[in-house]
Amino acid sequence: MDFTGRHVVITGASTGIGKATAQRIVAGGGKVTLVARRAGLLAELASDLGERAGWAAADMGDKAQVIAALDQAVAQMGPIDGLFLNAGTGGSFAPLADYGDAQFEEVLRVNTLSPFWAMAHVMPAMVAQGRGAILVTGSLASVRGMAGNVAYVASKHAVLGLSRAAAMEGAPHGVRCNCLLPGFIETPMLADVPESQRPVMAARVPQGRLGSAEEAAAVAAFLLSDAASHVTGQDWAVDGGILGTLAV
Repeated sequence: MDFTGRHVVITGASTGIGKATAQRIVAGGGKVTLVARRAGLLAELASDLGERAGWAAADMGDKAQVIAALDQAVAQMGPIDGLFLNAGTGGSFAPLADYGDAQFEEVLRVNTLSPFWAMAHVMPAMVAQGRGAILVTGSLASVRGMAGNVAYVASKHAVLGLSRAAAMEGAPHGVRCNCLLPGFIETPMLADVPESQRPVMAARVPQGRLGSAEEAAAVAAFLLSDAASHVTGQDWAVDGGILGTLAV
């Protein structure tokens, strides 16, 4: 996958799938702007990646910070050719009737409103230049229900719909939009799962193991690249076969 001359902005870039995707894009000749909350991690990763990597610290739940980070990316690295909206939060676990309004709204801000803000800000320039690739990180919860985490499920269902709507609007102008659906992937978000539960999770995967951030990043990089030039409006699972199989 050749990213020579292309600039990709990645949110949630300091760890996990975002970090691994940034490494792939730079290895493919591209430029990246890394966006996340922790400036120290971003600066360290950008230093490791070299001169074709910039960064901007931002709280993805704050619209003004999201827009400022995107503008800073353009100022640092030039027009945005690819946008990987990977930042997200898992929220908390509670029965639906006990789930607090404030927590519900916070999850929606980070997981759904933030990608909307970013797309709305970047799409006009992509349409004007006649090309662009947008990728949003969804989840297995984008297409399946989950007890006890209603805000996360609602937000990830919504972001899948958002990506499909953007794909329809962008298609006549050379702008693609897809949704990545990671399964049980070894990322910091999975770090809070008790060690005793990991074998249980792995047993639910037809491949019998958890996935790696690098495996998800390989698919993310593909969808952001010209190799996927005829792929848009799709939800693409990296889940070891969970969604596509039925255990009997």
